[in-house]
Amino acid sequence: MEYLPAPAAPAQGHILCCQCGVPIPPNPANMCVGCLRAQVDITEGIPKQGTVHFCKQCERYLQPPGTWIHCALESRELLALCLKKIKASLSKVRLIDAGFIWTEPHSKRLKLKLTVQKEVINGAVLQQVFVVEYTVQSQMCEDCHRIEAKDFWKAVVQVRQKTVHKKTFYYLEQLILKHRLHQNTLRIKEIHDGLDFYYSSKQHAQKMVDFLQSTVPSRSKSSQRLISHDIHSNVYNYKSTFSVEIVPICKDNVVCLSPKLAQSLGNMSQICVCIRVTSTIHLIDPRTLQIAEIDGNTYWRHPFHSLFHPKQLEEFIIMDINRVHEKKKGAGAGARSNKHTLAEAWVRKTSELDTDHQYFCCTHLGHILNPGDLVLGFDLANCNLNDEFANKMNPQHIPDVVLIKKSYDRSRRQRRRNWKLKELERDREATDTDDERQYQDFLEDLEEDEAIRKNVNIYRNADIPVESDTDDDGAPRISLAEMLEDLHISQDATGGEGAEMLT
Repeated sequence: MEYLPAPAAPAQGHILCCQCGVPIPPNPANMCVGCLRAQVDITEGIPKQGTVHFCKQCERYLQPPGTWIHCALESRELLALCLKKIKASLSKVRLIDAGFIWTEPHSKRLKLKLTVQKEVINGAVLQQVFVVEYTVQSQMCEDCHRIEAKDFWKAVVQVRQKTVHKKTFYYLEQLILKHRLHQNTLRIKEIHDGLDFYYSSKQHAQKMVDFLQSTVPSRSKSSQRLISHDIHSNVYNYKSTFSVEIVPICKDNVVCLSPKLAQSLGNMSQICVCIRVTSTIHLIDPRTLQIAEIDGNTYWRHPFHSLFHPKQLEEFIIMDINRVHEKKKGAGAGARSNKHTLAEAWVRKTSELDTDHQYFCCTHLGHILNPGDLVLGFDLANCNLNDEFANKMNPQHIPDVVLIKKSYDRSRRQRRRNWKLKELERDREATDTDDERQYQDFLEDLEEDEAIRKNVNIYRNADIPVESDTDDDGAPRISLAEMLEDLHISQDATGGEGAEMLT
């Protein structure tokens, strides 16, 4: 007769499971974990599969009922969006932990690992881990629908400047890119005298107008046209048009102020040079270094115009130059520039080197000019000034020559320029060589003016090698410390940055 061994006595402080007889620590259900899970499933009623909607164009996820939000893969925002879809089912259990399980970025699957607790038989608390899988379905959002339908727009901002040079628009383009104001545009159209920005709402257009008025001296007016009217619900559908006119003054323009305006600015000379255009027009008197700023409201009350076209710049050579260290201030004179040096120079046109004809002038460029340097300027002695204020001036108060900027080898500057700018995507008209020349002028202005450079995002161009300083001709350059690295982030089908997902 065969004797079966007696079952092992439970350890001290343990009991036997009422289902399988395994020794376990005492618990209210008197069952082991395996038997308890076989009897009770605390995840019952919680969906193990679901769907999320993703717009490929703008890379946003739908947060019901109608909100679209940006979420990176494995981000808190995406986790919250997924949990909200099963929030009602989770109300019967206690959520302890939630996290993502790694999936292939292009699999269009999101997996969540959830840990929940619930009180079961006789007050015993059971904890369980399970996985919820979401399928990412493509769906185009309303904003992208409107963008695809290019003729659909509710507001347009027409930006205009009555000048032949586009320096101000190149500057505006960089400001718009830096502040990301182009994200709400349906379409950007470039025409010969400005830009048109199309929007799906009047609020976005008004935001652009406010930005322009705080960035450049300008004035605006608006109008609207009734498109449709629902008499039953009393709903009106309008198309709004905002017209923004920028002051017709650009950097390096020579202007003639009205006597009243010149007096109000501290008895400045009427003939001034525009050294910068930001939210105000920055002027300098080349004979005294006196500076002044004119905002948009002041300009429209006392308008003035540029005396010369940029193509009328002539090249001069410095024959002799004497820096003036002390200049007596006149009565009521305003502030003077600390970044410029007053100098008296004798210059000769490079086209008249075979003659002995020289011109005498005062200049604000004494800190960078030396005998033998080439400089660009305007010849006022041999031109007809078609300006109402200049024609009334005493001829003795009109300088023979106004020097604007030092001349450097443009081809060499282009060749060694190891930085670049980003551009807006827009519908262009046919571009010509003059546009390219104006764009190069703008890039040179950035190199020469640090104040404008601070408002622009400049990116390092790794394709251009850095030249040695031995080839330096003294032309202004932008330091590497001022450049940003141009990041290229690959976007995947589920809106992530393309990096590996962490487990």
